[in-house]
Amino acid sequence: MARMASEKPKTKIQRQKTEQIMAAALEVFSRHGSSGASINMIAKTAGLTTPNLLYYFESKDAIRRELMGRTLQLWMAPLSMLSPHGEPIDEICEYIRRKLDVSRSFPKESKFFANEVLSGLPRSRSEIFGPLKELYSAKILLLEEWMNDGKIASVDPHHLLFSIWATTQHYADFDVQIAEIAPSKAEDRYVEAEAFLLEMYKKLLAV
Repeated sequence: MARMASEKPKTKIQRQKTEQIMAAALEVFSRHGSSGASINMIAKTAGLTTPNLLYYFESKDAIRRELMGRTLQLWMAPLSMLSPHGEPIDEICEYIRRKLDVSRSFPKESKFFANEVLSGLPRSRSEIFGPLKELYSAKILLLEEWMNDGKIASVDPHHLLFSIWATTQHYADFDVQIAEIAPSKAEDRYVEAEAFLLEMYKKLLAV
């Protein structure tokens, strides 16, 4: 948490510096991972001295936690919008579109999140996964309700969500791989992926 969190509200300049640090941290963490990143690297990328950066955040881990909290909210937002009031297949298709849009619009955040999960989150697992688990459990119940009511095909709801996460995030997390092995698909990958994934999941879930 930032040093000034318990003090008086930040000035405009302080807010700008905080966002400057967050942008630099995202660049460094997404490229080097938590273990490869350093407070000096973040400061240099932000165009600040290390002492100046430490005025805002007391450690690399404090920056990482703040960035992870922001990224988790971004990651959870599409799932939170899965509504019990819409047509189930339409709701799931919109969720897929939103997930692809997050991957397209926030590729660095996606890579940062993936790197953090792969690292095992040794210091903040419950802090990070607690809110996600609560949301996930609620949406699993919603999917099961739709299946039990015969509104979508009966499939394993856990693997349904896992597969959506895997297929949508792939286009951000493995963009280099796509560009190398299928360069003709790289530029329009999100447009083509949306058409492909929607058709695939509509067929899977049709009753």
